Amino acid sequence: MYFEVSKEVFDKLPNAVFGAVAVKGVDNTKMIPELAEMTADGVADCAAYIGDVKPKNLECVTPYRDAFKALGINPNRYSCSIEALMDRIAKGRDFPAINAVVDLGNAISVKYKLPIGAHDIDTFDGGLEVRPAGAEDIFITFDGQEDNPEAGEVVYVTGHEVRTRRWTWRQGANGMITEGTTNVLFPIDGFKDFNMAEVEAAIEDFKAMIAQYFGDVEVTSTIIDADNRRFEF
Repeated sequence: MYFEVSKEVFDKLPNAVFGAVAVKGVDNTKMIPELAEMTADGVADCAAYIGDVKPKNLECVTPYRDAFKALGINPNRYSCSIEALMDRIAKGRDFPAINAVVDLGNAISVKYKLPIGAHDIDTFDGGLEVRPAGAEDIFITFDGQEDNPEAGEVVYVTGHEVRTRRWTWRQGANGMITEGTTNVLFPIDGFKDFNMAEVEAAIEDFKAMIAQYFGDVEVTSTIIDADNRRFEF
């Protein structure tokens, strides 16, 4: 299995980095109350951080909006996931517990104000890639509808199944995390010149918390950048 970011993405976002944490053998059937508590604490910290500022103007959001523009995505029409997260918190909406893997990703995402995905490795067709979409790529919405990404749109994709459209905008139905998920890839999207320290800290938190809450499982991690575009696990 592998996770790879194409050269075309780095041509447009040369300072982008992608943290990656691959986990094999988790038991996702149990709930972990401590993760809900951690998420609630992170949400409270984010609410204080946001104050009266519009989410699109927050320091943690603006680099992603600039990156969307560089990728040809209108950030006023399609919100990056970190802006959507901040907007949700600004509106007072909570983060209900879903399952242990999703809750872990949410807890670390709000703590470090980072876009973090979660993908079921067992649904991959060879691996997961971040690349411009092609004519054969298909996205399945949560209501089961098929959608063709725009040509050249940067997507998370396995084979020709698009898992996340417009880079960090919206994840689809394929590869969603369920109670039966045992093998997971967490990608973390950031920038060398802005939040590299947070990406590194998030990786360390993943490793520590997986060991604490999931016990003896296999964990590997790396940081992908323009000089190291592929992670095999």
